[in-house]
Amino acid sequence: MLITAAQLHDDMLLPFVLAGAALLASYFFTRLRYLRLKQYAHIPQLPNHLLWGHLKIYNEFTQRGIANRHPDEVFEEIWVSIGRPPVMLVDLRPVVPPMLLVPNHDIAEQISRPTKLFPFSTPKSPTWAHMIPLTGETSILGKDGPEWKDVRKRYNPGFSSQHLWQLLPLLLEKTNPFCNHLDEFAATGREFSLETLIANLTFDVIGAAVMEVDLSAQNLDPLKQSEVIRLFKELAQTYNEDSYNLPWWLAPLTIRKRNRLAKRISTIIEETIRQKYAQVKEEAEGNRSRSILALSLQDTGASTLTPQLLSETSDQIRSFLFAGHDTNTSMLQWAFYELSRTPRALKAVRAELDEILGPETDPRSVCTALAENGEQLIPRMSYINAVIKETLRLHPPAATARMSPPGSGFSVKASTGEDYLVDGLIMYSCASIIQRDPGVYGDTADDWVPERWLGEAANSIPPSAWRPFERGPRNCIGLELAYLESRVIIAITARRYDFVKTGLGESLLDSKGLPTLNEKGQCRVKSKLYNTRRMTSKPVDGTTMKVKLAL
Repeated sequence: MLITAAQLHDDMLLPFVLAGAALLASYFFTRLRYLRLKQYAHIPQLPNHLLWGHLKIYNEFTQRGIANRHPDEVFEEIWVSIGRPPVMLVDLRPVVPPMLLVPNHDIAEQISRPTKLFPFSTPKSPTWAHMIPLTGETSILGKDGPEWKDVRKRYNPGFSSQHLWQLLPLLLEKTNPFCNHLDEFAATGREFSLETLIANLTFDVIGAAVMEVDLSAQNLDPLKQSEVIRLFKELAQTYNEDSYNLPWWLAPLTIRKRNRLAKRISTIIEETIRQKYAQVKEEAEGNRSRSILALSLQDTGASTLTPQLLSETSDQIRSFLFAGHDTNTSMLQWAFYELSRTPRALKAVRAELDEILGPETDPRSVCTALAENGEQLIPRMSYINAVIKETLRLHPPAATARMSPPGSGFSVKASTGEDYLVDGLIMYSCASIIQRDPGVYGDTADDWVPERWLGEAANSIPPSAWRPFERGPRNCIGLELAYLESRVIIAITARRYDFVKTGLGESLLDSKGLPTLNEKGQCRVKSKLYNTRRMTSKPVDGTTMKVKLAL
């Protein structure tokens, strides 16, 4: 049988092809072995599978409890299972980059504070990019270094306490529809989602404060809400349906939808900016708009609204709309729920308001008093402030993720003396673990106790152990606005309404139909209300409630 030249050629090449394939396989095996078993072997972790990393065991832990509970709870369970080390590696590659779980406030503080290596705090993790459809590419949430400093400086005046007091009348005005809805639900006895009501209220507040526009978010008919609100909610829903922030190659249709919605939102907001810019240029010195947007445009000194300035301003406005409504939407749901099941705390809130505002509880009367003298009255609400702080401690809406670039040599030091080089890792300061540290908060670390923030008791808590707005130079720019808004809403509603939880977290009643208290002075419940991950941390059921007028 004759052998052709082509066959001879193929026979000669085959050993080389096989050898090359063997070398390539050996290289990939060696590389994978390094990445999984050696690269971060110095960091405490579960056994790392060569192929799956921690993906499989993470799923096993997830399935041991309520499947849709917040991932932070799963991380905590894993962390406890390996003995509560000062840091822990979570390797979920290739779905997300490897992560350093930070459960300790001292180490979290090392990451957030300025250093010689990072004068403006450790850079944000690139994983924030999944939020770009919501916030825009140039958002203050993702900027680092001098660029971040410039944006922060531009918007600081609009979020200063002095300026926020000027916005108080706008904030008070937006509470009227909220109270009207509560009155209607009290009259009918119908069940409702507290999350929906509060999200709409906080959207209206942030829209008025940032852009001085009426977003009509509190109209229960979505068709009568502004297009921006409808689009934002539709965009947010794509994140609710993707609780693990899957990479684009695992969710291409979702990413495409997000980008389409984001483009339309940006178009609408840019048109608003153009209108406000023209208005700012025409306004007299003593009669200028009070909005945060107008103030930022006044401070730019730009003679024209360039495409770059327009785009960057739009990104900041989108960031403020998202972050400005999201934190308080979560916090206020939990605050009203915790007050509803803690009689002593609700009694203390109402007594404080009686002392500060007098006995009149009608929302219109309260708003009038706050409009006339809010700058003196609101700072006196120390117990309400403690309610807010304790709610944010026990139920933080979010946390921060940072990353030190590979080769920068950034390390953190544990209290036990170990140094951990953490270059190239997502550093996740897990507020829900840090803020429940028994070493700081004692035997009541898992209990809702506002009194811990009053008087001498508060002085024993290290500032770094409470970080819902994070810390360091990059703490939340909207912190003061969030506090002002929260105190006002609680002050207006706490004495007029009694909230009654339905479904998850519902109170256990005795034979007379009355709630029964546990040894901690809280109502016993039929089932536990818990957080899930819907973009940020929120009660899983939207906090279904009924409401009654308080006697």
